Order: sequence, then structure tokens, then C-alpha cells
Amino acid sequence: MGLSLAAQAQEGERYITLASTTSTEASGLFDAIIPRFTEKTGISVRVVAVGTGQAFEIARRGDADSLLVHDTDGEETFVAEGYGTERADVMVNDFVLIGPDGDPAGIADAESVAEAMRLIAEAEAPFASRGDDSGTHRAEQRLWEAAGVEPGGAWYRELGSGMGPTLNTAAGMDAYVMSDRATWVAFENPQDLTLLFAGDEALFNQYGSLLLDPERHPHLKHDLANQWHQWLLSEEGQQAIAAFTVNGEQLFFPNAN
Repeated sequence: MGLSLAAQAQEGERYITLASTTSTEASGLFDAIIPRFTEKTGISVRVVAVGTGQAFEIARRGDADSLLVHDTDGEETFVAEGYGTERADVMVNDFVLIGPDGDPAGIADAESVAEAMRLIAEAEAPFASRGDDSGTHRAEQRLWEAAGVEPGGAWYRELGSGMGPTLNTAAGMDAYVMSDRATWVAFENPQDLTLLFAGDEALFNQYGSLLLDPERHPHLKHDLANQWHQWLLSEEGQQAIAAFTVNGEQLFFPNAN
């Protein structure tokens, strides 16, 4: 009996903590793919869904076994600084610009995302920014810079919140907002918001999986984390990502090298 209980306890410890983004969690992706991984390996995945900047900090402290985020430059820096040993492309989707159905800044007719951002700034139309150092917020900041705009003033609202709450706030104030497509499609409270601009290659949104350095954090579950990492890159994992849909729409596209 004692051995049985001990075996159960040991089996119950077969899990990893994954620091990841609010977009992968809020879209429902993890609810779809993690059970398939657990069924194959017996390893559970406990997700801490935060902005990408926070996910990096959690991993730097050694409080997560694995990372799945969407800021390629930040990920490469993470590895270069010795916190990670490997980074791999896993999947991609895109960012979209959402706004009031009436489109007061006229961004639906813009020829590029840079033009769309400039039109919002010139109109001083309300814009809800996550303002939370997430991958989405970092991408938004790069787009403002590319557009030659320094956002600020009463029209630009930095919220410090996740994607879902930011969309809710934007809906409540009829504001423009940048979202990853997955969270937008899964969003259930659009009110007068609608997708107004998409398709520019600058809105490409790459997700990467990272393994942490065992020498820096020897206490982490590196073997189990590697099994998760390799499964994401495997044909089975890539198929699981491709099979995930919301309202019949595929939200993430596998692209492991």
C-alpha cells in the first residue's frame, strides 16, 4: 500500500510549469493540444499565462521549466545571455488592427500598417494599448516607431493589462486596438469593434519554444521540458496546432523548421 501511494505521488509529480503568453491561453489553444501531449507522455503542463516580458522574467528566476512566447528578438537575447540553450520556431499567426465599425481614422483603406498607425495618430482617435511589455505590446511599439509616431496624449491609453481585458476596454470606449488574431477571433464581447486592417507582412507574429539552461537552473525539470519542446516540433505536435480552430477558423499555423 505504501509503495502504491509513493508511486502515485511520484507519478503526480510528472508535470512542467510553462511560462507562456495570454494569447495562447485565451484563444483556447492549450486546452486543445496539452491533453494530447499528456496522453502520449504522461506529463502534465501547468501554464502560467502572462505577457512575454513577464514570462522571460519568470524563466530568468528559474520559476518555469519551459517558455513559449512571441518575441523573436527577445528570445534570441534570452539565449545569448545564457538563460536558454535552444530556441525553435513553433507556429505563426498574425496581428490585426481592430477599431470602431465607423472607422473614424479611415484605416481600412490604408496601404500599409505604418500608414494605418499614422492615420490613428493624426486623427488622435482613441487607441487602447496593452502597455504591459507583452509580445503584442513590444510589436505595437515597433510599429509606431516604423510609422514615425511617438504615441502619447489623451488619445493613447496604456492599460497594463492582458489581451482580453484590453479588448474589453477598447470595446467599451470605441477605441482602436492591436490584437493577435487568435484572441480576437475567440473574443466574445466585440460590441461595435470590427477587424479593420490586416495582411501587412509587418504584422507577422512568430511563436518560439525555448529550453532553459540546466547549469544556471539545475533544479528545473529539463528532461520533461525537453519532451514538451520536442513534441511541439514533432509531426504530431505540429498537426495538433494546425487542427485547432475557433468558429471554424484555423488560428495558428505550424512552422517548425
